[in-house]
Amino acid sequence: MTSTTYDFKKMEAVAKLKNVPTSPRKMRLIADLIRGQRVSRALGLLRYQPQSGAAVLQKVLLSAVANWQQKNEEMSIEEADLFIKTIFVDGGPMLKRLRAAPQGRGHRIRKRSNHITIVVDNKVSNEPDYMPTSLEETQTPQNA
Repeated sequence: MTSTTYDFKKMEAVAKLKNVPTSPRKMRLIADLIRGQRVSRALGLLRYQPQSGAAVLQKVLLSAVANWQQKNEEMSIEEADLFIKTIFVDGGPMLKRLRAAPQGRGHRIRKRSNHITIVVDNKVSNEPDYMPTSLEETQTPQNA
């Protein structure tokens, strides 16, 4: 029996952007729009979103596509059906500032930031060449 190793990691590419000065809650609203979408559709959605975070996400997505293209030089980007496999927005460091309040007090203002991670992948890359067709092929003999 021959064993075949598949290089699934080569098909996916990652792009990260850290310390984006936007609240993670606002950025997650935009990220939820494009999660699981094809890259071409996601770029079209981000282009016409009025939020300022959409332009940032568009740049990170283009960077992920460029990273994928760098890893897979033998494939053209047109024939590869790229989609957004994973996208998540984590909270970054907070800048704490004081705003003047009545009677000599100060209220704390938290200026939030976030970290964006996007993973793009090829739709057909995760299918192995051989799939067992029947239940007998997947089970091992019990009394052998």
